[in-house]
Amino acid sequence: MVGPDSANPLLNLDYEAALESLGDDYYDIVPAATFPQHILRFRNDDLLPKIVLDPDAVTDQHFIQAFGQFQEREPFLAIRYHGYQFGDYNPFLGDGRGFLYGQVRGIDGELYDFGTKGSGTTPYSRGGDGRLTLKGGVREVLAAEALHHLGVKTSRCLSLIETGEALWRGDEPSPTRSSVMVRFSRSHIRFGVFERLHYLERPDLIQPLLNHVIDQYYPHLSAVSDPQERFARFYAELVHRVADLAAQWMSVGFCHAVLNTDNMSITGESFDYGPYAFINQYNLRFTAAYFDYFGRYSYGAQPLICRWNLEMLQHPLKPFIAQADMEVGLSQYQDHYQTVYRQRMLHKLGFDALPIDLAQPLVKLTIQLLEETVVSYHDFFLQLSEQFSTEWRSHSDQIFSATFVASDPGAAQLLDQWRQFYHRCLNSVPEEAMEHIALRLRQTNPATVLLRPEIEAIWEPITVEDNWGPFYDLLKRIQQPFNLSP
Repeated sequence: MVGPDSANPLLNLDYEAALESLGDDYYDIVPAATFPQHILRFRNDDLLPKIVLDPDAVTDQHFIQAFGQFQEREPFLAIRYHGYQFGDYNPFLGDGRGFLYGQVRGIDGELYDFGTKGSGTTPYSRGGDGRLTLKGGVREVLAAEALHHLGVKTSRCLSLIETGEALWRGDEPSPTRSSVMVRFSRSHIRFGVFERLHYLERPDLIQPLLNHVIDQYYPHLSAVSDPQERFARFYAELVHRVADLAAQWMSVGFCHAVLNTDNMSITGESFDYGPYAFINQYNLRFTAAYFDYFGRYSYGAQPLICRWNLEMLQHPLKPFIAQADMEVGLSQYQDHYQTVYRQRMLHKLGFDALPIDLAQPLVKLTIQLLEETVVSYHDFFLQLSEQFSTEWRSHSDQIFSATFVASDPGAAQLLDQWRQFYHRCLNSVPEEAMEHIALRLRQTNPATVLLRPEIEAIWEPITVEDNWGPFYDLLKRIQQPFNLSP
């Protein structure tokens, strides 16, 4: 094994002991696993400038030393948490195959976490091996990069290293290859961290955690002198952030699949991707996880489930926030979600803004058209982007003249209704706005979408030939998803 590199920029970052300083009631100190092999499969150079590092000064070996061999860094903190899993409370959770590697201050002054996945067993492994399959790591890299470049607030992967072990899994052909990943996120504090402390009847530990979360992730609230008002405003803002996130998922057609409270971040950031999927056709009942037998976390259920998770979070917060204040905060969820979702859908339709009497029915008609026809959700918007013409403002019959419903009379009738209303919306804006609408369409609707067949198509060459070319090609396409050329 190559010895430590004292000049390794990743090891010489100014790590902060922000979570560690709260004390060991919140985590366990754990060792990192040792692996027989270290092959760097992915490094996210896009993230390095955010932590004041020049990508050219960071070698692949630096990544391996820091995030595969785990040299010269300790302590590693396995965070303790519980959570509601498929509606039932589970007190036997916690970081079972990962730990908080370190926390660093970004160039923007904000605190960021490096969190591992697949780095070995912890007290919360529950009989598991603490490892991550290589396919699981590849899928998370792709999900995070795709969502980020579609404008979803998400954690991202900093590195993925293949580790040379054979793993046995029930949901993958086994033996399968192993990996260790480092996730870059705003925080690894989950709703379940608070829920655990409530379960243990430790409000004395909840208040320091609340203050920590506000100081680090909601610092504009730190100046509020009255603690109850400060905590109430924190909860109300978290409600808004989670509503934002749900609207982002829904507009890009993403189904997270496992929205347990232990998979909800206290910063309102999307993370921890397992059996996720992007929808093909618009189907509110679409369910991504094979084990979600009753569709609790279906695509269309996500907004309500996120609200339910926020409601469950009220239990540990009750000693510090008046119930009436939390109800006021939560009552804003649906209106805020609808406003953000409508705005994001307007962008997909090319408009920066429309009067509510046009915006609301346009989005409703669009969803109805997508729901009642067999067109791909993403192809509809891509075709709108590619076919759009400034002539549409004058000639409604040209809107979607090359269409997908020519052989379906019912769909054709629905399309014509949509076409007439879209024409009305185009005529509600100045003529000079038409070029901007064309640009907005190209900036919002991706040419490449991370559907499951895309992932399987790149995984087969990796499995059969150890050919990573298709993976890197797909990665490049989802990192530059929009065709901006007219």
